[in-house]
Amino acid sequence: MTKYDVAIIGGGIVGLATARALAKSNPKLKIAVFEKEARVGKHQTSHNSGVIHSGIYYKPGSLKAENCRRGYQLMVDFARENGIAHDICGKVIVATEPEEIPRLEELHRRGVANGLDRLRYLTPEELKDHEPHCVGLQALWVPQAGIIDYQQVVDVYAQKLQEGGQVVQTGSALTAVTGSAGNFELQFRDKPSVQAKVIVNTAGLHCDQVGRLSGFSKDLQIVPFRGEYYELKPEAASLVRNLIYPVPDPNFPFLGVHFTRMIKGGVEAGPNAVLALKREGYRKSDISLTDLTEMLAWPGVYRFARKHWRAGLNEYHRSFSKAAFTRSLQKLIPHIREDDLQPGGSGVRAQACGRDGKLFDDFVIEGRDNMVHVLNAPSPAATSSLAIGQTVAESVIRNCGI
Repeated sequence: MTKYDVAIIGGGIVGLATARALAKSNPKLKIAVFEKEARVGKHQTSHNSGVIHSGIYYKPGSLKAENCRRGYQLMVDFARENGIAHDICGKVIVATEPEEIPRLEELHRRGVANGLDRLRYLTPEELKDHEPHCVGLQALWVPQAGIIDYQQVVDVYAQKLQEGGQVVQTGSALTAVTGSAGNFELQFRDKPSVQAKVIVNTAGLHCDQVGRLSGFSKDLQIVPFRGEYYELKPEAASLVRNLIYPVPDPNFPFLGVHFTRMIKGGVEAGPNAVLALKREGYRKSDISLTDLTEMLAWPGVYRFARKHWRAGLNEYHRSFSKAAFTRSLQKLIPHIREDDLQPGGSGVRAQACGRDGKLFDDFVIEGRDNMVHVLNAPSPAATSSLAIGQTVAESVIRNCGI
């Protein structure tokens, strides 16, 4: 039976970045990344909007703030060094209602506290200099934001790991973990079992399940939220220069419906945020009775729904009504018409929900007994991946004795 020092479960951008950080910290370590899909980065990594986040949204001192600001520069440097297409194009965050202006000011305060410079308030007239078709009462210019292809990033991560002699094994769905700290046995569907001294769980949409398989229990449940996008038709793409965001609702860990120029061309509009009925439910018709039963058995889902049912209904209305979706976009760009939109892609966010119904806002990284579990790593995890990888690697080295 093959033995490894570290077995990483989940070959998304965080898992591969963690393997990279561990290999750099100690080249003698024998590391394997196990991914259940046929290719790495198939889910959250390749189903996001491709934005390089600046770190402006996150509470100073939080894991998100610390890892995003550090990870931002690491990501930009990595892209430059490896010829990965990216563009630090900047973005505007736009207040369209009077009550949003204090929240915009709070974002500015957070941005400054998180080390961002050159942030600038824009008047409605100055906003036109950045986005000629956008309207708002006030806006904030964030020059550090950018765009990138995260699938290309994760493919380079995997390539470099393999070139360095580490293992990236796809088609490896974990089915069981036996043994104890320092001597785990991992069993996979249709693949040989392996032994490992340390387990790192970066399984994203399935991280809570992997935690339970390995005997680690945290009082949370992954609840999948589907984000659905439209794309602007080519003749309407000129309405957007770069990135246009609304002021987010502080009650939710989502950034609201926005416009994003994509690195491969075109402009995305969205996403909304609706409860998916399957962990990998990218379509409205995707339903898993197993996933649905598991979610409905979690008391936090009911408590969240009871508190936020109005907002949830609005999201579902936008999901099924192109006209309602268009009206949301028109708050930022009044010239947008329903006919300017064509169906785009979708993504599913792995969002941790507590028993009390609160959605975890920060990253959750916990470890014990020669295991480290990444239990909540939604956006900005892609931007932050190299920093998160370092954070997890430091935890492994500190707590697992390797």
